[in-house]
Amino acid sequence: MRLFSIIIPVYNRPDEVAELLESLTEQDYESFEVLVVEDGSTKDCRSVVEKFKDQLAVTYFYKENTGQGFSRNFGFQRAKGDYFIVYDSDCLIPSGYLSKVNHFLNDNYLDAYGGPDKDHPDFTYMQKAISYSMTGLFTTGGIRGGEKRIGNFQPRGFNMGISREVFEKTKGYKMTRMGEDIEYSIRILSHGFKVGLIPEAFVYHKRRTNLKQFFKQALSFGRGRVFIQKYFPKEIKLVHTFPLVFLVGFVTNFVLLLIYPNIFQWTSYLIALYFGLILVDATVKQRSFVIGIMSVATSFTQLIAYGLGFIKEGFIRLKDLKK
Repeated sequence: MRLFSIIIPVYNRPDEVAELLESLTEQDYESFEVLVVEDGSTKDCRSVVEKFKDQLAVTYFYKENTGQGFSRNFGFQRAKGDYFIVYDSDCLIPSGYLSKVNHFLNDNYLDAYGGPDKDHPDFTYMQKAISYSMTGLFTTGGIRGGEKRIGNFQPRGFNMGISREVFEKTKGYKMTRMGEDIEYSIRILSHGFKVGLIPEAFVYHKRRTNLKQFFKQALSFGRGRVFIQKYFPKEIKLVHTFPLVFLVGFVTNFVLLLIYPNIFQWTSYLIALYFGLILVDATVKQRSFVIGIMSVATSFTQLIAYGLGFIKEGFIRLKDLKK
C-alpha cells in the first residue's frame, strides 16, 4: 500500500490547521502521515496538533521563517512516504481524496500531479465569490485547476503531489515566495517527469475572507507572474496579460470619459456588459444573486490588483536590467 506524506506549511493560522487536520481524520485511506511545518509563527499551532495525535500519524515541526517554498522542502526532507502531498493550511480535504489519488496513480501513474479547488457549502458568501473570481470563465478563462489550460499543466502548492524520486532529482523548491510554484513545476517538467491533473483530487480552498486580503494576494500573483519571466521568458501567455489590459483600458476609459463623455460613453457600456456577464454566470453557478453581486466586486478587485502587480514587478525588472 502506497504511503503518502502530507506536508502542511503554516504561518500564524492555528484555527485553519485545526479544521484541516479534522478533515484528514475522515479519510477512507489509512496509509498516510502528516507533517505540520510551522514557519516561524508568533501564533503557533503546536497545541492544536497535539490534540490530533490519537487520531492521526502527525508530527509537528517549528522552524525559523523562510517562506512556504522552503518550508515544504523542510517537510520533504523529513517525510517517510513514497509520495508527498502538499496542502495550504486554508484547505479542507474531502474524505475520499487519498483513495482517488491512489487509484488514479495505480491506473495512470504521474510523477507529479495537481488538483482543482472548490468552495465548500459552508464557506461564507465572500469566500465563494472569491473562489468564483479565481476559477471563473470570465476572469481566468477557466484554466485554473480545470481541464482547460495553456501549455503543459503546472501544479500549484495549495493542492499538489510529487513522488519521492521527483524531490530527490529536483532537490525541491529553489524559490520560497512569489511564483515558487510556477518555477518548481517548470523545473519538474524539464527533467522529463510525467505531470498531470487529477480532476477528482479537489480540495475545498477557503482563500481570503475579505477584499483587502484578496487584493494583496492578487497583487502578489501578478508580481509573481512577471518575476518568473526572469528565469523563464516564455512563460507569460496572452491570457496572463488580460488583467493588465483591463486595468489600462479601465483607467484610460475613465479619463477619456471625463474629457469626451459623448464619444467614449459606449466603452462604459462594454465594461458594464462584461461585469453583467460575470453577475449572471456567478449567480447561476452559485445559485445566489447575492454571491453574484459579490463576485462582481471580487472579480474587479482581482483584475485591478493583478494588473497592478504586473506593473509593479515590471518596473522592478526594468530597474534590474538598467543596472
